[in-house]
Amino acid sequence: MSKRFAAAAAMLMLSCVLNAESPAQAALQRLSAAIQIKTIGERPLSPEGEAAFRDFHALVQTAFPQVWSLRDEVPDAAYSVLYRWPGRDPELAPLVLLAHMDVVPVEASSASRWRHPPFSGARVEDAVWGRGALDNKASVMAQLEALNALLSEGFVPRRSVLLAHGHDEEVDGRDGAARLAAHLEARGEKAWFTLDEGGAVTRGIIKGIDKPVATIMVGEKGYVSVRLSASGTGGHSSTPSQDTAIFRLAEALTALQAAPMPRRLIPPVAGMLDALAPEMPWAAQLLIRQRWLFEPLLLAQLDKSPTTAALVRTTMAPTLLQAGIKDNVLPNSADAVLNFRLLPGDRIEDVLEHVVQVIDDERVAVSLEPEFSTQAPPLSDADSEAMQVLRDAVGEVFPEALIATGIVLATTDNRHYASVRENGYYFAPFNYGTTTAAQIHGIDEHIGTQEYLRMIEFYRTLIRRVAG
Repeated sequence: MSKRFAAAAAMLMLSCVLNAESPAQAALQRLSAAIQIKTIGERPLSPEGEAAFRDFHALVQTAFPQVWSLRDEVPDAAYSVLYRWPGRDPELAPLVLLAHMDVVPVEASSASRWRHPPFSGARVEDAVWGRGALDNKASVMAQLEALNALLSEGFVPRRSVLLAHGHDEEVDGRDGAARLAAHLEARGEKAWFTLDEGGAVTRGIIKGIDKPVATIMVGEKGYVSVRLSASGTGGHSSTPSQDTAIFRLAEALTALQAAPMPRRLIPPVAGMLDALAPEMPWAAQLLIRQRWLFEPLLLAQLDKSPTTAALVRTTMAPTLLQAGIKDNVLPNSADAVLNFRLLPGDRIEDVLEHVVQVIDDERVAVSLEPEFSTQAPPLSDADSEAMQVLRDAVGEVFPEALIATGIVLATTDNRHYASVRENGYYFAPFNYGTTTAAQIHGIDEHIGTQEYLRMIEFYRTLIRRVAG
């Protein structure tokens, strides 16, 4: 099946190149073909999963042979790929563009609710539909398109340009991005800057701001999950003790809900507020511009919305509860798992200390979930020369947008490159509106055709500005 799909993909690409009405239509068809390949992130990869990534590689090799020839062999990175376009000046630190090939699965129960099948790559309604159209195959393919176009034009970069495409970002990137970064470190290389997903051109997201806002993020949050295990007296439910595990766990959760991690205004969030203040109502402008006096009130206002609250504190979300086996049996133990997203400056140790102190009950054990945790990487410089070049590229392609900084509320592959870069930034060049959030990892994920073509133009512009 894998060989047949690869052969079909190759024929599709050849037909696309020879018969497309325009280069733009060919690029859209290639994105459609990429979406049709079910590169679902999982660990370990199933045989079907491995076949899907081989198919994806075959698609890229056929569609972009010049780019494919630039691959830098990283034997232990599984299906992740590092492309290296050498620059004329080896003394200049390279630009590293990041993206990931893997996507999240589609729940069987939701597949029928999609307007177009989730792995169809359907090109209808002036859009390309399917899982990965936004997260993150559009970035993968747009970067390949941009590099391929520049190669075809005879452009020779002064600074080396690297594309680092991971295969397991959706399951933490440890086998992909982490190993690509380790490869760069072993070579003694340090990027001028890395650029990954995270920011976007937001529309209608920030209350009171009518203009589009291009958010170039300069950091991301850390991630840790904490397990609470409460013990108590079990037995028959007809004669319940007051010393029950479930009540004890509930008391611990209630205490934590009432005592969240403290609020703080970190520099990139302050920079975002400063950039947006002129577009806000006068009362908000006053709080922002005079925050030396009104910072407690400003933080309280930001805390009222889940999105802005996440910008000023380490958040806690109860995600799992486990207790009991039968409705007439008192359990001897009850567990809860809490997911924390760490504001830069807060560490995993701080979270554990906070949880233990707030609960203040030795009968509730506190432990880290072993599967995945990461500290927030260091914040990058919002005033660097690299950031100015990035701002200029964004301004050229999105002249209608305000430009602001901020932090990514989730985790990305970018964190793995913290030790091999001067700065790391986060911006995916597409529009992110109120409906987009529901599509990413949700139903009806799609990207507008003109929007995708604009993504390609952005990466071409950025590479020319950085490496020209």
